Amino acid sequence: MSVLALSSAQLATLNPTGGPTATSTAELAKRGQIHQAAQKFEASFLTSMLTTMFKGVTTSPPFGGGPGEDIWKSFLAEAMAKQMAKRGGVGIAASVEREMLKLQGLTETHKS
Repeated sequence: MSVLALSSAQLATLNPTGGPTATSTAELAKRGQIHQAAQKFEASFLTSMLTTMFKGVTTSPPFGGGPGEDIWKSFLAEAMAKQMAKRGGVGIAASVEREMLKLQGLTETHKS
């Protein structure tokens, strides 16, 4: 069947690769929320890992030490973890997102 023979409703459900796409704005919003939740989960995990890693790091005066250093180390660990997760992280977010999509009855979309 050629593309010319398809109705406008059928054309709306096709993507350039010929497969179905998201059918509604609500589904797209849900996918976005799932993606963000998975990314936040990975960032939380990475924050925990980095915080543990930084516990053994000491900084000598005049640039380190003092009561505020531990607080700033936690902020640094959190900021680094968020950036790592945003840029692909270690793969946890992709796995979590895939499983969350399955639980919602949605299929995974492939990014090229």
